[in-house]
Amino acid sequence: MAGITRFGISIDDDLLTDFDSLIGRKGYANRSEAIRDLIRESLVRERWDLGTEEAVGTVTLVYGHDTRDLDNRLNELQHEHYREIVSALHVHLDAHHCLEILVLRGKASILKKIADRLIGTKGVKHGTFSATAEGKSLK
Repeated sequence: MAGITRFGISIDDDLLTDFDSLIGRKGYANRSEAIRDLIRESLVRERWDLGTEEAVGTVTLVYGHDTRDLDNRLNELQHEHYREIVSALHVHLDAHHCLEILVLRGKASILKKIADRLIGTKGVKHGTFSATAEGKSLK
């Protein structure tokens, strides 16, 4: 860290009480660490909205493997984006359902489009996309 700046803020007592409870539940050492994380989260989200930053993310898919041709469609989409999809984990949940977790890396706007296509594939029962910054730009 280049330097540390201390500053004060004004906050409603009830809001501070709720914030302190959150800090305790999440295991932060102090308020400063929690506030730094909130600021980082806001900066990451803003960069994601711009879509130009290098980023990483995960796509989680749950689907029935009995759905006709779904495995092939998902596989084709993954091969179309082999540069951005850096890893995949496939889990058999039961006799009919699978979980697939994909790790993506690249420009934020491209990753979002890939995730939307995968999640929107006919036969996918549920999908989520979780994204973050690569870490290089975070202080």
